[in-house]
Amino acid sequence: MTNPDGGTIIQERTDADLRYDEGDHERFAHYVPKDQLMEAMVNGTAIRALCGKLWVPSRDPERFPICPECKEIHENMLGD
Repeated sequence: MTNPDGGTIIQERTDADLRYDEGDHERFAHYVPKDQLMEAMVNGTAIRALCGKLWVPSRDPERFPICPECKEIHENMLGD
């Protein structure tokens, strides 16, 4: 946006971009071993989450809610 006086007006955008790729509405961030996650992302190989889901990780997990099943299993593991 340009100011008629020759300056620039900065307009802060307060809304977040919540658009997801097709099918992302059913996605969760899953618990997996970090070393296996890095290997799977680099090599494009499948990895199994605590909940049993097998997939090839390719998206930023920060964009999705944590899988409730993985979370429960992880909490039970920490409680032992």
